[in-house]
Amino acid sequence: MSYPVPDNETDRLAAVRATGLLDSGPEIGYSDIGELAAQICQCPVSYVGFMDDDRLWLKAKYGLPPDFNQCPREIAFCTSTVCGVEMVNAPDVTEHPWFKDLPFVTGPPHFRFYCGLPLVTPEGYVLGTLCVMDFQVRHLTHEQIEALRRLSRQLLSQLELRRRLVELDQARAEAAQERERSETLLTGVFPRAIAEELKGQGKAPPRYFRTSTILFADMKHFTVLTEQVEPVALISLLDQYFSSFDEICARHRLERIKTMGDAYLAIAGVPQEAPSHAVDACLAALEMQATVARMKAQRDKARLPSLEVRIGLHSGPVIAGLIGKRRFSYDIWGDAVNTAALMEEHSLPGRVNVSDSVAGHVAALFELETRGCVPVKNKGPLGMHFLNGLVPGLARDSERWQPNERFTAERNRLLTGFAG
Repeated sequence: MSYPVPDNETDRLAAVRATGLLDSGPEIGYSDIGELAAQICQCPVSYVGFMDDDRLWLKAKYGLPPDFNQCPREIAFCTSTVCGVEMVNAPDVTEHPWFKDLPFVTGPPHFRFYCGLPLVTPEGYVLGTLCVMDFQVRHLTHEQIEALRRLSRQLLSQLELRRRLVELDQARAEAAQERERSETLLTGVFPRAIAEELKGQGKAPPRYFRTSTILFADMKHFTVLTEQVEPVALISLLDQYFSSFDEICARHRLERIKTMGDAYLAIAGVPQEAPSHAVDACLAALEMQATVARMKAQRDKARLPSLEVRIGLHSGPVIAGLIGKRRFSYDIWGDAVNTAALMEEHSLPGRVNVSDSVAGHVAALFELETRGCVPVKNKGPLGMHFLNGLVPGLARDSERWQPNERFTAERNRLLTGFAG
């Protein structure tokens, strides 16, 4: 069965659904207006209805069965009413061309009178109707018609207030989502402790850390690849390596400070002090070494460009803090940072080179290959050691970079003075 549809039906439906009223529970404000309309017009039936795409849904009703909450659009009295903006007043529906053949007229309950006022938004969308009905012919007085108009305006005021509340809730939800996105971005850019300090105080003053372990990693062959590989593919390759480094650092409580081209800088023991900083950094370095070796083997097998990593570690004091005013950057300074860079510079591809200070912290847990004092330009000789892996018996893998339960117990004993 065909029925008339407003010219702006798509936008009208969007406006109806934007109210959030469809299928909502009863509300006394709507029920009171519907009942008052029936009393003023001395009609046994009234309702406040909203026209959905395929139904008339009743928000409030008076004189209708409790289970009658909606009506198919093609047989609803208000189907034609929502196509205009004027009151539709039919004293005898059996003589009205729009209504005379409707099932509720030709059959039970045999309605004879209908008056409906479209509920029109300021934008011109008819959301629904305020209606009164009777089972006998009825002629409304001028005063009754005007009272109905005033009641419809009250309904529209409620709808406008509701729309504003819905928009306010949406704005609050969007603001909360934006705040969550900002906080996620903040904690992704800065260490969590610094991000919390920034959110709470708007700044994060520099701090001096008496001891920490700095990790420098550099990708061998990267400069050569820049001349052979397309930039997009090269950056994608570097992203794979550095993304895996980020995950490794997170597992071992290191903070990634920054990347500089193909170099990667991270630190343990900053900004959260940790007695195990040297051990944590060594575990991270060994896992990075194993990860890069595995990725290189896979790419070499597929005849794809690959990289090797050279890693250096040094333990010492640093100053850490934010720099910049428009674009913040969390960074670290101190001679210990320079020394860690020298450890990386004097390492070899696929190896981890550590200083005497790191070796002193971890010698009981890791196998070290002493290199003696290596001459360093503008620095003099520096003690260096290759980190070959965990001490036999403390690893659960043949490559000796994955610690077992004995390692955890021994580490706790060394750090706290008792077996844990």
